[in-house]
Amino acid sequence: MPIVGGLMGLLYRTDPCRFFLSQERMMSFLDSLGPWGFAGFVSLQALQVIVSPIPGDVTGLLGGYLYGPFKGIVLSTVGLVIGSYAAFALSRYYGKPFVEKFVPRSALERFGCLLDHKGAFLVFFLFFIPGFPKDYLCYILGLGNLSTTQFIVMGGAGRLFGTILLTLGGNYIRLHQYYRFSVLAAVAIVAVLLAMACREKLEILLKSWLVDESKAGESSSLG
Repeated sequence: MPIVGGLMGLLYRTDPCRFFLSQERMMSFLDSLGPWGFAGFVSLQALQVIVSPIPGDVTGLLGGYLYGPFKGIVLSTVGLVIGSYAAFALSRYYGKPFVEKFVPRSALERFGCLLDHKGAFLVFFLFFIPGFPKDYLCYILGLGNLSTTQFIVMGGAGRLFGTILLTLGGNYIRLHQYYRFSVLAAVAIVAVLLAMACREKLEILLKSWLVDESKAGESSSLG
């Protein structure tokens, strides 16, 4: 498929981090693909999940800037679901030694409590909260007991709020509606700051929630 070859050639010839940090470079690359531009954008969104250091905020804004709110949200969501599933499937197939190449040990230790959990709503909750390392979570959850269908549905739904915000932001920039963009950015920043301020409490709540559910499961199995 031409798009795959184009992406591989691009990453081989350029500094990947510098490329993904530049909206102009990405826009130029997508324009050069012509009718393959949609597939190119979806591939970039998927790749930024698999290669976690790539900034997803940049590609999210780019979707709104290039394609407007509706197409931008749809294409971003498709790319994020593909990338999330790829990270989840690779983790499940290759196991923890593979995951440790992409996820810091500190993140594995912090979210290791998720590995024995099967709750779909919890996955939605984690992907919905701003500031949580969603790309790392894809790899970590692949080591656990969550089904693939639950992961795709709830993870995709949980990411949707952030996708909408970024796409609208990119669309506002495209239309030169900088006041609306400023308001949207302020709301997003406040949400992230609140999530960061409450992160420890949220993680304690998460662990206590998992312990309670685990005890309830043991009690029902004994009964």
